Amino acid sequence: MANKVIGIEGLVGSGKTSICKELVKIIPDSIILHGGNLYRGIVYALMQNKNIDINNLKDNIQNIDIKDLMDKLKVELKIENQESVVYVDNKKIDEEDLQSEKASLAVSIAGANADNAHLYIFSRNLIDAYKQQYNVIVSGRDLMKIYPNLDYHFFIKASLEERVRRKLIQYKDANSYEDVKENIIARDKLQESSGYYKIYDNTIEIDVTNCKDVKESTNEVLKHIKL
Repeated sequence: MANKVIGIEGLVGSGKTSICKELVKIIPDSIILHGGNLYRGIVYALMQNKNIDINNLKDNIQNIDIKDLMDKLKVELKIENQESVVYVDNKKIDEEDLQSEKASLAVSIAGANADNAHLYIFSRNLIDAYKQQYNVIVSGRDLMKIYPNLDYHFFIKASLEERVRRKLIQYKDANSYEDVKENIIARDKLQESSGYYKIYDNTIEIDVTNCKDVKESTNEVLKHIKL
């Protein structure tokens, strides 16, 4: 039986990454490609190397070819323990650095303003290559444009209050409730204005607001998958 490509998108803070990490434990011969983390790695490297801050990021990345930037900054995606990790100039970047509140907002700004065309082609070829050996779980944005032949396209939703609660846990309460809420609202607006929250005819929407934990959320996704 041919391997599957399963796309997981969703609202900011809805638990996409956590669901992917559960799916890879259950789906045989599977890996996770954290597409969003590749983008995070590029933006992280740019802000580290070019001394660019979030206030002038939009001006510095306007219409820039993000794949060309990836190559120049030596950003790579590698598979370790069944999931992708990001290296910049041969140094592995910590997940906490990639997932910080500041980095997340910066990625939303970059995604809305950079030229993503060549990065999408690169990502499509990468998925095709891994599909030869694995069931590929892809987490990220704009997945239907990146890989139109997804076997499954899920969009994970949750209420704003629930998403704020989850982000506070992720940030270990280092940020205030209002700051996290404002950050999520700002990112939602950027994602929506960029067309990243689009629902397609084959999209399966999953509302996890009332799921008590990630296992329950994952089970809601698994109900729709046939391997």
